[in-house]
Amino acid sequence: MLEKAEKQRRAGSGQQRAAGYMPGFGNDFETESLPGALPQGQNSPQKCNYGLYAEQLSGSPFTAPRGTNERSWLYRIRPSVRHTGRFRRIDYPHWKTAPHVGEHSLALGQLRWSPLPAPSEALDFLQGIRTMTTAGDALTQAGMAAHAYAFNADMVDDYFFNADGELLIVPETGAIQVFTELGRMDVEPSEICLIPRGMMFKVTRLGEEKVWRGYICENYGAKFTLPDRGPIGANCLANPRDFKTPVAAYEDKETPCRVQVKWCGSFHMVEIGHSPLDVVAWHGNYAPYKYDLKTFSPVGAILFDHPDPSIFTVLTAPSGEEGTANVDFVIFPPRWLVAEHTFRPPWYHRNIMSEFMGLIYGRYDAKEEGFVPGGMSLHNMMLAHGPDFSGFEKASNGELKPVKLDNTMAFMFETRFPQQLTTFAAELDTLQDDYMDCWSGLERKFDGTPGIK
Repeated sequence: MLEKAEKQRRAGSGQQRAAGYMPGFGNDFETESLPGALPQGQNSPQKCNYGLYAEQLSGSPFTAPRGTNERSWLYRIRPSVRHTGRFRRIDYPHWKTAPHVGEHSLALGQLRWSPLPAPSEALDFLQGIRTMTTAGDALTQAGMAAHAYAFNADMVDDYFFNADGELLIVPETGAIQVFTELGRMDVEPSEICLIPRGMMFKVTRLGEEKVWRGYICENYGAKFTLPDRGPIGANCLANPRDFKTPVAAYEDKETPCRVQVKWCGSFHMVEIGHSPLDVVAWHGNYAPYKYDLKTFSPVGAILFDHPDPSIFTVLTAPSGEEGTANVDFVIFPPRWLVAEHTFRPPWYHRNIMSEFMGLIYGRYDAKEEGFVPGGMSLHNMMLAHGPDFSGFEKASNGELKPVKLDNTMAFMFETRFPQQLTTFAAELDTLQDDYMDCWSGLERKFDGTPGIK
């Protein structure tokens, strides 16, 4: 099976390598892959050039305020009604949707996992998804799910769209190509990409790896957007110009294909005789994008104390409560530490938010060992966490000279909802039973006498 999948990948890779991008976050774009395919001055002409069909893809209610109204007009070979038909139910047993409570006996606690093992059989991107946690309720469009993925085969004739939420993909090992209705994105580790709710796509592999592995945040709620910077002002953090939306690209393929959909937590499939990625031109602001995490411009303390980790927010999905996110996507990138007479790593804390964390490369400064690239941790709401014993001792006794944290990229999916552990995550062989021991050396230092000890 693996050999066959590899031959298919190599045979189909030539036409899919090129990718172009348009810069900007939330822009109103227009792009065409054939000259004159995009109507000018109107959206729905009586007849479109090249015999194309016009249709609108809406990501918000028609009457949403201008600042949050999202839609794109697509000019395609066939309308989307021809990309569906009589669906039949299928199953992805490892992909779970909130509300979901795993049937396991694992007690509440701070948890950490080593990376997912490489698959022993041929698995494509969809088959390789494993849900770790769910939160909220997809049926009410609130909350999220945190997934890990590991795969080794391409989606050749299979296509997918998710009606339950948008997908934020965070590769850790292996570059991927995400071919959406609106264009192609080549996404490497240290980059992320976002696929809007309801948009068809397929994922294929780039490069030579044994396994393609990473993380996914499935956001059921309001779409991810850039956080307000407040007193930071107009610049730094994730700058809009660094987000890249693909130019129009289409796949004109008249062979048997399969369209799969996730809807209210269930999966369905229909067989069609052509590729659904047939959008020749489009314009609008409901579009996929990718972002290079290395372009994030961090800000921090330049005299004393450690600021809140919210300053590392790349994207936020707001809830109905101001200042309280449905989901935040936060990173901990390379940066300088210069604060004086200050414990520089993250402080010990308990939090109303629930934190699912992963490591893309390098080492996280609050954990000296055990947290490795491809690994994961879960600190649910109001459960204490912070630096391990070795990290505490190193930070408490080290010389406070300027230090650059380099070759590191950790991230966090943080949500206002408690994250429910799936049975798969609770019973995963890579669950580290000794994680709690990382704090066992933090013994009493208090002796009642004044002065700093």
